[in-house]
Amino acid sequence: MLAAEQAQLLADVDAFCEALRPHEELCYLEHRFNDQLIPLALKHNVLGLPVPKQYGGRGADAVTYARALARLGREGTGVRTFFSGHTSIGQYPIIRYGNDEQKQRYLPASVRGEKILAFGLTEPDAGSNPLEMTSTYRREGDEYVLNGVKYLISNGAICQAVIVLAYPEDKSGDDRRMSAFIVDTAGHTFEVEDLPAKLGMPTANTGMFQMNDHRIPATNLLGAEGNGFRIAMHTLISGRLSVAAGCLGVIEDILTEVLNYAKERSQHGKLIGKHQLVQEHIARIEIDRATSDAMVERAAIAKEASDNAHGDAELLAKADLAVAEAKYVASNAAWDAADRGVQVFGGRGWSSLYRVGRHLQDVRVCRIYEGTDEIIQLKIALALLGKEFAAFK
Repeated sequence: MLAAEQAQLLADVDAFCEALRPHEELCYLEHRFNDQLIPLALKHNVLGLPVPKQYGGRGADAVTYARALARLGREGTGVRTFFSGHTSIGQYPIIRYGNDEQKQRYLPASVRGEKILAFGLTEPDAGSNPLEMTSTYRREGDEYVLNGVKYLISNGAICQAVIVLAYPEDKSGDDRRMSAFIVDTAGHTFEVEDLPAKLGMPTANTGMFQMNDHRIPATNLLGAEGNGFRIAMHTLISGRLSVAAGCLGVIEDILTEVLNYAKERSQHGKLIGKHQLVQEHIARIEIDRATSDAMVERAAIAKEASDNAHGDAELLAKADLAVAEAKYVASNAAWDAADRGVQVFGGRGWSSLYRVGRHLQDVRVCRIYEGTDEIIQLKIALALLGKEFAAFK
């Protein structure tokens, strides 16, 4: 992006965040979906940050998008999760693998807020291992017919279209290869349900859906048939970077809150910022921030290089590793920073009235979704040892 375009995009994201915050604060306390997020995102033109300009988007590169996600992350993991679902793993696979007709049909509508997107990989019995999925499809004339349940899907109960991964119902063995589809959610054969029983992120939608002989046009096959696993894994690179960047934003917001509080709150006859053990927490939060910032920037640069050299396996592998490392470091650093932030706030920290307490509730999921800590560590080790050392074969 040109420097002026990048500056304007980040200014628009900042204006959106400022407008959103009072609504987010209220919705959080009332434990309900923030219904002002989409209208305000549309107003500030931030629903298609990395979407190419010819499809109505802002055309952000990976580094600029990561910076935008960090700013969004300051408003809360729930806010950033909406954008991860809609953009990082919703729009991204269409941008990368869709044909022009699919891009024309879905990307402009997603930028205009007419089609909120989601990514349907996880199932009740298939989390870390997508090879255990049971969702199926079959071809009938000019249509595909899909069946199955997807679970814990960000934007899952509010989306108008979702990227669904499924297996052919009549194949087995080496012929049973996953495919990806763009699935419109309208119709009685697509049943959705909110999943509000979460430890955090009450303002974000998490849902499940069931497809019962749900028919879609054959033209909604995304990429080549049988190429779904590759599409899913490449999409998760985008999703993991968005989690890492959002966690950086969480740490930035916690640091701001802690510094302000330490300069205002007095105990034992002096401001708590003058207590050495409080200063230790502040120093460690800053180390969490600086480390995460460096890792996210490094990962975004690697992803941008891979995006610009489509088909380069070496650059893709470098991006995959750098993003996995950034996701692991930033999600754990954000959890540490939130824990320390609550400790500095003391009793007030153990309250959803204060931002540090809300961050503690929300950010814990970042060590689970888009690849658990355990899967990410195995992935990093495998990249260093070689495929013959795969621990899960």
